[in-house]
Amino acid sequence: MRVLFAAEEDAWGGILAKFRQALPDVEFVAAGGYELKTLAGFDALIPTMSRVDAPLLATADRLKLIQQIGAGLEGVDRQAAEARGIEVANVPTDISGNADSVAELGIWMMLGLARQAKRIPEFLADRQLGGPIGMGLKGKTAGIVGLGGLGQALARRLHAFDMTLLGIKRHADPAVAERHGLAWLGTLEELPTLLARADFVVLTLPDTPQTHHLIDAASLATFKPGSFLINLGRGGLVERDALLQALRSGRLGGAGLDVFWEEPPDPADPIFAQNVIATPHVGGMTDVSTQGIFEIASDRLRALAREGD
Repeated sequence: MRVLFAAEEDAWGGILAKFRQALPDVEFVAAGGYELKTLAGFDALIPTMSRVDAPLLATADRLKLIQQIGAGLEGVDRQAAEARGIEVANVPTDISGNADSVAELGIWMMLGLARQAKRIPEFLADRQLGGPIGMGLKGKTAGIVGLGGLGQALARRLHAFDMTLLGIKRHADPAVAERHGLAWLGTLEELPTLLARADFVVLTLPDTPQTHHLIDAASLATFKPGSFLINLGRGGLVERDALLQALRSGRLGGAGLDVFWEEPPDPADPIFAQNVIATPHVGGMTDVSTQGIFEIASDRLRALAREGD
């Protein structure tokens, strides 16, 4: 069996080496990047960040499985795959440990922004003690936009900081609000209410036609002045130029970004000169989550290999 790994050889924490060790009878081929030209000759595909559309799927001559190493399948044309009899599978965040790891990164970003982490080296270099003056999370309001596995993991942790929690969900069920200790729960149509009240807005949604550029100039104008935006979902949720303007104008106090409008992002992008804490899509890259993802994906690949015996 041959499996195409749509990334560089050592990408995503070296997970490809783990697959090879666990499945020595399977041939794994690294694509060397995210731009795929053909799927011919492969039984399975690990798409990572690649776009898998109908024309690409038309090149597949024996593909049986598209197995994502994570939850994100927005780049895969699932309808076209299923029409060709190709199974499409992911690893849900709530069973792999991924949601827990990404939630922890989100809290780290919140704390870093609140404590003015980007300015701390200045004070150390100038040998100044007692600065910069930070903001405490206690008593502040966090707005979680998306209450799937990641949003729920985040809510559980933020309660420990004595924060008021607001949420956005496709269906605003009062039972969900009570179960997760939310002071308010609304739908996407009610997003401006959350944005006007939250000190921290955390995005945990996928990028879909309904959510693409959810945060644009119009929505940024409704943010509480000086508040912070943290994007743990997908880069397409945020309109980059509008974000840059909001940061430059001071409408936003800062941003935490683990995902970007293009990946990898340009390190020379002027947005990184603003009060931005950026990480290279590493939210789910911990020992806990990578092991959980690896085990589930390995089991599915192993089952596919057995089918071909």
